[in-house]
This record gives sequence, structure tokens and C-alpha cells, in this order.
Amino acid sequence: MSKTIISTPDAPAAIGTYSQAVRVGDTVYLSGQIGLDPQTMALVEGIDAQIDRVFANLKAVAEAAGGSLADIVKLNVFLVDLDDFGKVNEAMTRYFAAPFPARAAIGVAALPRGARVEADGVLVLGD
Repeated sequence: MSKTIISTPDAPAAIGTYSQAVRVGDTVYLSGQIGLDPQTMALVEGIDAQIDRVFANLKAVAEAAGGSLADIVKLNVFLVDLDDFGKVNEAMTRYFAAPFPARAAIGVAALPRGARVEADGVLVLGD
């Protein structure tokens, strides 16, 4: 089965050796997104802004793949401070509708560029 690389200028360009997303069949693997503004490639300030930017970036890549956040079946969230988990839950109510995707929340020591949150996911297109 062939793979298709997904790329959009509406999400930050890769800052390493990876693609924004890869589609194999009806499955799209979204690379981790941190709170980088896609136009400036600068990290937005504050945890609330970073969480919103992470979900906006994931949304842009999902749409470039021909889907939406509603197609995400598995979401992984990485937090430098697990006390920010409630803020992630609150933001998810603005970006996702029930039924919500399966999810993991992982506490980490550090993230790229000093980010406080990162998220990646898997979406499935079609029925």
C-alpha cells in the first residue's frame, strides 16, 4: 500500500526530519504539533494560547488530509505540567464534539522549543 505525504502552510513547517502527516489507505498519522504560529514559526506565549494553537495546527493538517478533527480516533497529549490537563479538557470541548477520540495524556520532562504542550493523533477517513 502506498503512502501520501500531507503538507499545508496553515500549520507549522516541520522543524526536523518528519512530515506533518502521512496517509496510508484511509488512515492518517498526524505528527506532533506544538504551539508554533505557522506564519512566524514562533511559539505562542502562555499555556492557554499554546493549547489552542496545538489544536488549530492539528485541525489544519487534518483538513489538508481531507478530514477534520472529528475524524481523529486516537489523540496523544504530552504536557510538561500535568496540572494543565484541565485546560486541555476545556479546550477539547471547543475543538471536538462527542463522541470524543480515545486519548492518552503523558507527563514529560521537556518538549521541543520549550513548549508546554504537544499533541499528535491518528485519524480515519471514510466510514
